[in-house]
Amino acid sequence: MKRGEVSFLGVETSLTGRRWVGPGIEVERAAELLVQRTDLPQAVCQVLARRGVDPLDAGAFLSPALRDLLPDPRSLKDMETAARRFLAALRSRQRIAIFADYDVDGGSSAALLLIWLRQMGHSATLYVPDRIDEGYGPNDEAMAALAGEHDLIVCVDCGTLSHGPIAAAKGADVIVLDHHLGGETLPDACAVVNPNRQDEDGTSAHLCAAGVVFLMLVETGRHLREAGQQGPDLMALLDLVALATVADVAPLIGVNRAFVRQGLKVMARRDRPGLCALADVARMDTAPTAYHLGFLLGPRINAGGRIGQADLGARLLASDDAHEVAALAERLDTLNTERREIEAGVRAAAMAQAEARGFDAPLVWASGPGWHPGVVGIVASRLKEASNRPSIVIGFEDGIGKGSGRSVSGIDLGAPIQRLAAEGLLIKGGGHKMAAGLTVAEDKLEPAMTRLSALLAKQGAHLAGPSDLNVTGLLMPGAASVELTEQIEQAGPFGAAAPAPRYVFADMKIHFAKRVGDTHLKLSFGDGISTKLEAICFGAYDSPLGAALEGHNGARFHLAGRLDINTWRGRQSVQLRLEDAAPA
Repeated sequence: MKRGEVSFLGVETSLTGRRWVGPGIEVERAAELLVQRTDLPQAVCQVLARRGVDPLDAGAFLSPALRDLLPDPRSLKDMETAARRFLAALRSRQRIAIFADYDVDGGSSAALLLIWLRQMGHSATLYVPDRIDEGYGPNDEAMAALAGEHDLIVCVDCGTLSHGPIAAAKGADVIVLDHHLGGETLPDACAVVNPNRQDEDGTSAHLCAAGVVFLMLVETGRHLREAGQQGPDLMALLDLVALATVADVAPLIGVNRAFVRQGLKVMARRDRPGLCALADVARMDTAPTAYHLGFLLGPRINAGGRIGQADLGARLLASDDAHEVAALAERLDTLNTERREIEAGVRAAAMAQAEARGFDAPLVWASGPGWHPGVVGIVASRLKEASNRPSIVIGFEDGIGKGSGRSVSGIDLGAPIQRLAAEGLLIKGGGHKMAAGLTVAEDKLEPAMTRLSALLAKQGAHLAGPSDLNVTGLLMPGAASVELTEQIEQAGPFGAAAPAPRYVFADMKIHFAKRVGDTHLKLSFGDGISTKLEAICFGAYDSPLGAALEGHNGARFHLAGRLDINTWRGRQSVQLRLEDAAPA
């Protein structure tokens, strides 16, 4: 929507300073066509129209089937080589090591392989580097040590840029199963399977590493069947693929939709001891959703690598020992609490520094001594949300800064950071379009950030104003039923590249408003005609929302947010996850 066009309900500046933007005329027409040609409610048709779904395809879209959407594993370069070498190691009882990144995607990828091998009667060594002492991805020392004791090393969620460390793995074959942006040349590995290699066509670029690992296991299963053997049930492993896909913020398009939808069904069966234990400590008492994966389970798994022991997440996900997973889940929950406390301190300091520098440049950044490298990525996300700019946060120790960056839609951060590393302004750096990591010497900080800002300016990163709030349509409180919310969920899963629909409840009276915890707001509202609706606004007091709504003094508001189903003592009700408001 261009400036000058009519904003939704005339909201040019909401309580959070955003303009509300409704669906364009083309989307509205497409929604009406869907209403006419399907039996679906208007609210569902609005979601489908925004996703560009044709009326004839609506049924298939609402029920994404893995058999229809799964790409042929052999469409990825080196896949057949990787599967054959992996299977040869299994058949020859060779020693296998799995080198994994510490995060949810790396941990899930490692767990997929460990569980599959265990079900085939084989074991493997798990190695997850300490991000503070060893940095991200393979390093020379670790790879050389693993090669001395193993015949095959499988690098998951890392390795595409690791020329030196893979060369250091003398005497062992190396398979890379990754999704991070590839360079002009690939390391000298036995196989590098990565949909984001520069010589791939990008058809499967949306896969996370666990998706790539799953495809290799599909290909390995094909080889087993051709030999008259039966492999493990791969469908039972989709809970791990779903967890990784959501937590790694992979686009929820194509086969990723089927991974998550099917994976949530598998997770609901509570067959995975580690995920059950983690769900219990996170006090999840309802069937899992994509929201739970991204905001309850994912952060706890990540906490191990961020501020604790790097391999805790992978061990939890792979273990089938009830006592072990209970202890690991408790440990990760405690670490997550500690992580939040550390993050709060860094976030306050980084925000103050970035605000002083200003939010008008193409790049927003902050750095400080002793900032924990385990939380800089999360804080970078907060800066990005506040500024609507690509953001970098760097913590320094002994003259070396380790940082993490997050980008906004349409701006590629990974490629410029790779370029800075190639130009010698960074010690190392890499990632993908929306997220990247870097290591920088203190004396190169200013020139590196200046150069990065200039590269981002060429992509137009400085042109965006405050981020608009995209709105799907209007709803009345009485229409927001459990049944409708469940139907809307069928158009999901929602997340990266597939935002959950956001509805506006216009001209609402607030009946009740109360602060909950440090920054959250609980409220109920209605139009005076139909049913009242409950709402929760997380972090309301981090913006003007909290004070304005709590002190409403009878004023009426337009309220914008997403619908959730709240379960309490077996009863279901609809709750609005409030994101913004404007005076009516």
